[in-house]
Amino acid sequence: MTPASKKPVLLFDLGGVIMDIKRENCVESMRRLGMEHPEEFLGDYGQKGPFLALEKGEITPEEFHSQLRPYLREGVTDAEIDAAFNDFLIGIPVERLRRLELLHRDHAIYMLSNTNKIMWDSKIADEFRKDGHDRDYYFDGCVASFDVKCYKPDAAIFEETLRKFGLTAGEVVFFDDSRENCEAAGRLGFKTVWVAPGKEFYELEIPACEA
Repeated sequence: MTPASKKPVLLFDLGGVIMDIKRENCVESMRRLGMEHPEEFLGDYGQKGPFLALEKGEITPEEFHSQLRPYLREGVTDAEIDAAFNDFLIGIPVERLRRLELLHRDHAIYMLSNTNKIMWDSKIADEFRKDGHDRDYYFDGCVASFDVKCYKPDAAIFEETLRKFGLTAGEVVFFDDSRENCEAAGRLGFKTVWVAPGKEFYELEIPACEA
């Protein structure tokens, strides 16, 4: 069998490319828990405060709950915080999972995501199971920001992805819905595909890479 690293290599962002997201849902859910200005912490392409620290792996979920609680009304539980946070995620259409499955026949497929352990272990994992498989079925490997303690668009997270999977930038096509992240990857030698709002990754042309 040809080693996965010798197949054409595709590297996918998660939110906005595979997973549908809606920041406003999370903002409203956090507001219902008593947070006065959640929009100051939650962005479409990046977070601030405890949310950012969680995605960078600088704090644990337990520490996140503790740091967030002063912003919330008294008596809010950890489970309520996690549920409100997961409202950022809408879900993964089954068609995208099946397109990943098809691509995986002829490509090495990896994921690189700015995400956090709360979502990763709950709704993200659940969404990948909805067509009878699990997350590992679709990918040869995944890099999550909270696990490697760095964060797109920092060069370090792209370099760590290459190191972890024994890849070179020139053989990888990177799909992301953030222009900034695509530009950062491009500066390191990745081929990039910007997945614009309303576009599906499988509708876009995959550029040729190094053999």
